[in-house]
Amino acid sequence: MKPTIELRRHPIAVSAALLASLLAAGCGQDEGAMTMQRPGMGPGYAQAPGSQQDPRLERQSGPGLSAGFGPGAGLGSGLAPERHAAVPQGSPGRMADERGSGTLDALMAWERQDMGVRPTRELHSGAMHGPTPNQIPGGQVITTKGLLPLLQQGIPVHVFDVLGTAQTLPNAIPAARAAEPGSFDDETQQEFARMLEQVTRGNAEAPLVFYCQGPQCWMSYNAALRAIALGYRNVLWYRGGMEAWNQAGQPFAQAQRQG
Repeated sequence: MKPTIELRRHPIAVSAALLASLLAAGCGQDEGAMTMQRPGMGPGYAQAPGSQQDPRLERQSGPGLSAGFGPGAGLGSGLAPERHAAVPQGSPGRMADERGSGTLDALMAWERQDMGVRPTRELHSGAMHGPTPNQIPGGQVITTKGLLPLLQQGIPVHVFDVLGTAQTLPNAIPAARAAEPGSFDDETQQEFARMLEQVTRGNAEAPLVFYCQGPQCWMSYNAALRAIALGYRNVLWYRGGMEAWNQAGQPFAQAQRQG
């Protein structure tokens, strides 16, 4: 029996002007401007010594990525990020315990760092752990500074957990299978299309946020590309993912397992 998704009614309509202003705060520049390389932000991304990553990020696909959509999807024995999980060296969130706008600005620079990887419109078929682009064709990169106002002001944005571990962002919808490589006409795409149709009630303008572990995780990039290919026009890739959310001092929720 396929899992069902609990749909929530939102009494507020999305204001295009408000959404644009909030995205400007989180994205910082439009998609065209983001194609420019920023000096000094090369591929020198390092992971903290002794920190662990989800084992599923090291393989192309597997049981953890094919458990389906909905509650319990993708949940396995992988990494369950703790409230104070280890983060990459140089992460701005380690510099201070305060959570003011200055810290979010520093975190934004880390979330948008250029790792020297060119963006692609094709699904990533290699290891799911590794440097990622700092932009996504057809969508936008959103940072913690941009995401928090979206959630706090009650805008009906749908957040999708593509990592599939025991902890998630609050109210995130499980969508681990959308990370799978393949093609835009495969079975995964067809199932994902049905899921998004149900969640958004057919609204292609609905803001969709996809996240996974952090800037070295391709899983949410693939899921975002799949949504873009389905014609959704406000696809937001939360590249900083769980690592950035943790460093911003934000709470996690326990993932809902299928009973």
